[in-house]
Amino acid sequence: MTDRTSIATLGLVGALGGVLVAALAAPVVAGAGLAAKGAADTFTHLPPPPREEPLSEVTRLVDTSGRTFAQFYQANRTAVRLSQVAPVMRRAIVAIEDARFYEHGGMDVIGTLRALIANTRAGAIRQGGSSLTQQLVKNILVENAETDRERDRARAPSISRKVHELRLALALERKYRKDEILEKYLNIAYFGAGAHGVEAAARRFFSTTAAELTLSEAATLAGAVRTPYSTDPSIGRSHRARLKERRDLVLDRMAGLKLISKERASAAKAGPLGLRLRPEPGGCSQSAHPYFCLYVQRELLTNEAFGSTAAVRRARMERGGLVIRTSLSPRAQKAAERAIRERVDPADTEVTAEAMVEPGSGWIRAMAASKKVGPGKKGGPRTTYNLVADARHGGGQGLQAGSTFKVFTLATALKEGWRFGDGFDTPGRLVPSSGYRDCAGRPVNDPSTEVYNASGEGSDGGPHSLETGTWKSVNIFYMMLERKVGLCDVVKTARRLGVARADGRPLREVPTFTLGVNEMDPLTVAASFAALAARGRYCRPLAIVEIVDRNDHRTRVRPNCRRAMAPEVADAVSHVLTGVFDKGTMRGQDPGRPAAGKTGTNNGYTSAWFAGYTPQLAAAVSVGDIRGSYRYPLRGVRIGDQYYGSVQGASLPGPIWVESMRQALRDEEPRRFHRPDMSRFGGGHTPGLEEEREEENGTRAGGRRDRPGRHHPISRRHRQLMEWLLGERRRPPRGW
Repeated sequence: MTDRTSIATLGLVGALGGVLVAALAAPVVAGAGLAAKGAADTFTHLPPPPREEPLSEVTRLVDTSGRTFAQFYQANRTAVRLSQVAPVMRRAIVAIEDARFYEHGGMDVIGTLRALIANTRAGAIRQGGSSLTQQLVKNILVENAETDRERDRARAPSISRKVHELRLALALERKYRKDEILEKYLNIAYFGAGAHGVEAAARRFFSTTAAELTLSEAATLAGAVRTPYSTDPSIGRSHRARLKERRDLVLDRMAGLKLISKERASAAKAGPLGLRLRPEPGGCSQSAHPYFCLYVQRELLTNEAFGSTAAVRRARMERGGLVIRTSLSPRAQKAAERAIRERVDPADTEVTAEAMVEPGSGWIRAMAASKKVGPGKKGGPRTTYNLVADARHGGGQGLQAGSTFKVFTLATALKEGWRFGDGFDTPGRLVPSSGYRDCAGRPVNDPSTEVYNASGEGSDGGPHSLETGTWKSVNIFYMMLERKVGLCDVVKTARRLGVARADGRPLREVPTFTLGVNEMDPLTVAASFAALAARGRYCRPLAIVEIVDRNDHRTRVRPNCRRAMAPEVADAVSHVLTGVFDKGTMRGQDPGRPAAGKTGTNNGYTSAWFAGYTPQLAAAVSVGDIRGSYRYPLRGVRIGDQYYGSVQGASLPGPIWVESMRQALRDEEPRRFHRPDMSRFGGGHTPGLEEEREEENGTRAGGRRDRPGRHHPISRRHRQLMEWLLGERRRPPRGW
């Protein structure tokens, strides 16, 4: 640099220095000249302070015990008051970033002049001289930026940007007290390792809070602010070494300013960083309970109650600093996860899912599945679908619900006046060629379909009542019962109980509706069975109990319930379904308390279910192949460490349900169902049923009871033999 250039440069620096100082000390610019006076107007006629949008903060999902199990954020930040920051942290950040912070009016004159000389000589920004207030302004502008271009402009290394930044800093100093500026700075600053703000940094670096930081920890964080990327301790050893250098520099600076003694600084420098890095997972794939998280996330993003537009809802979730209190029960969730994990491996292509719902409120208590959540190859141990919920909440196509749908036909029959003992004789084969109409009044008969009592549930033809037809899950009995009470009436019952297809399409109103040909998700099925436990009161499934915003304003979410069925009818349904455990397909599997339920096994073993309830809790468990239930039926499969010739409702979903419910309710006092009104539902008659029972009892006892009439064992077997010979039965009767 020539002498002439040096003199010109120093003159420029002097003029700019005079201008900058003039903003704070008028005597310095007395007689500085017209140019200086015009420049001084730049700092005396200040713009409004920068617009301050609420800082982006972490939204946390907490369970019923208050424990966080998931979080969403654009920036990992939890804002705190200055009183919640350890005094040593306040002193450390001021010492290293702006030692004269409490003395100047927004600009550190000495530091600024020093930086101006260096930067003017270089023709660009090479040395920082920004006060804490100026740094706060820069961070505010970056935080408010909506595009990359705006963010780049806020960070541009130019003198014009620094002058604009300084003017805003002076305006900010007029608006706030020093402690308020320091609080805002500590909450907005980036410390590295994904931690925005001092509270998040304390948790991320040291697994503590800003209020509990020690001298060494405070110096470490204060040192990280200047170079947060090159001192990020999560990256590697060299970054941690640079972070230690910065920590030691802060300690020396604090000692030089007599904020701490030299001895204390030396002792702190002699110690290690003492990092206790704590991961701060974001999103559902890193959640402790990912399926529940996915459901809540979809509610927050799609429900207009949480914002008028999708963009508003997403911004509120990712930036709003909300605490979402959910209905997730740690005990129920753990019980469901454990029961599934003990029987199904994530690597199995067969997948199991379970939902638990509280009757009378609709609060979802657990959502679990055998797969982990995350990207991966099809059929692998991970999935991006919410296997427990419908497509609207991130689920897939669902699985055919099978014989669990017989419950809706049972409820319809009881509502229409049938009694427990009412029934009729059934053949071994049924072709639904007539008598079925949908809710539009159109005939939907299917003469090309043949229905049998196979697939692991049911029995041969013969007389059955509402009770025995349910306990044995007799397909043909329920097809005939559906025709007698009306297909549309059964569909309406299901709809009132919240039944809707998992894929969002209209329900298929076909003769096999009662056999569960509609694809469902476990949560929808669990909620419909919960309505029976609540004596006919259906409640829409809910996961969010309360939303608390950053200002501690609380919005309570109330259950959305309606009367779907008369209590007396629901009590009667429960009475029949309790027999499934001691007289039916779940015989021998004892949940240890009064319970009602229904197995579901589809023709062809495309899926298997168990849905049931106690007065306190309802749950549904599904099993199917994630690659496609029709292409990969549940026959000849190894799931977990067990081989299944065929998976039935009672062989895998049933045991999972029993074990999970037993553990979820282990500290709950057992409660009984309401007794049914026997004057309305008791009695009834099924021709030939008594004779059938006597025959079965006699066979079990090793004897033989001959009774005259149509259901004499010999004549009945001959009739069944003729049906088999004529092709009306798939197999000959027992004993032939």
